[in-house]
Amino acid sequence: MNQLAKFIEKNTSFYYGWIIVAGSGSTMFVRNAAATLTIAVFVYPMSEDLGWSRTLIVGASSLAGILSVFISPLSGYLIQKYGSKKTLFFSISLLGISSLLISRTFNPITFYILFGIGRIIFSSPVQIGASTVVAKWFVNNRGKATGILGLSHSLGMGLFPLFAQLIIDLDGNNPDSWRISWIFIGLLVWLISLPLVFFTMVDNPKEINSNDKKYLELKKTSGNKDRTLSSISLRNALKTRPFWMLSIVGFLTYFIHTGVNIHQAAYLIDKGINPIFAASALTIMALGTGVGSLVTGWATDKFSSKYVYFFGCIWLGLSALLFLLISNIVLAYLIGFIFGMALGGLLVIPPVVLADIFGKDNIGSIRGYSEPFVSAGQAVGGISAGLIYDFTGSYELSFPMFGLIALLACIFIIFSSNVKKIN
Repeated sequence: MNQLAKFIEKNTSFYYGWIIVAGSGSTMFVRNAAATLTIAVFVYPMSEDLGWSRTLIVGASSLAGILSVFISPLSGYLIQKYGSKKTLFFSISLLGISSLLISRTFNPITFYILFGIGRIIFSSPVQIGASTVVAKWFVNNRGKATGILGLSHSLGMGLFPLFAQLIIDLDGNNPDSWRISWIFIGLLVWLISLPLVFFTMVDNPKEINSNDKKYLELKKTSGNKDRTLSSISLRNALKTRPFWMLSIVGFLTYFIHTGVNIHQAAYLIDKGINPIFAASALTIMALGTGVGSLVTGWATDKFSSKYVYFFGCIWLGLSALLFLLISNIVLAYLIGFIFGMALGGLLVIPPVVLADIFGKDNIGSIRGYSEPFVSAGQAVGGISAGLIYDFTGSYELSFPMFGLIALLACIFIIFSSNVKKIN
């Protein structure tokens, strides 16, 4: 299919890398078929129709998150060996199939397998594959391009639950309406992403590089002093301090990310906010995530990505502490948006900073070994905040804990010395 890519590249004046961003962004958008906010829409109708407990339904997401810790290295290996195009195409195909088949599920084991597959795809191959191919196509605008991926995810995060709910509501009197919604979700996944990935995705610019002025993008002129054109192998990357320091930062930041996200609606309701408005605050947060992705992407192209990471962690910690000030819906919206901007930074900075330091040639396999830290942070963060609530009857102690963890993440960033100084 590279012939079509070569034709487009030859007959257009813009850099083909932006077509790559569109294709990889489509995968980030549709991966939200397996997002926690999407499954949240199905908890009530599936529980009522099948007689399952809500904990049982939500548990599929938690189990898949734990499994992703072990799947991420495999995803990185497959991306490195076979390329992002084949990995993403297979992953999106499987995500569509699993969504379609959930519509036919009648027992918990089948549901856990099918939704678990989708959730693992959400966490590993799509997340790593999309950012890896973008890193290979961009040097000077790597941050901006990755920021668009974050924006694509944010749009999907807001629109997929809405789409699912609209389909369910079309035939609200039918207890099986949730099954129809899963069918439409599976078809939507395929229609939006598969054509773009199949027809336009190219793993490496060298495959269609005409060496004209459009490819000056691949020469470093960025103001980011961390960005390098040389690459380091996975074996050598694993021997460096930056890899382990930044991987721990990934664990710490996503500990905060999930700890706040999964309990946010319940916390707002505890504060006396109407459940409908509490849910709408999540949509406002998604808008903030999109804005934060673009702003952070721009910043990582202009400044050292590790400096941006440092200030992003400060923003994350302070915005988590701001939740203690919420007393009405206006503050809930405002603080949710501010926190969402910090989450947008988390979608952009980790893949950019790793590609900046270790180079783009082996970034897929390197991400495969750093991503389990993120999955572990997601698994532990939500549980920790839940335990604090169970023991104290309140979330009030959770937010100071998140602030301290963000400070700890800043310290790890400071001690992640430059890779060149280590080798």
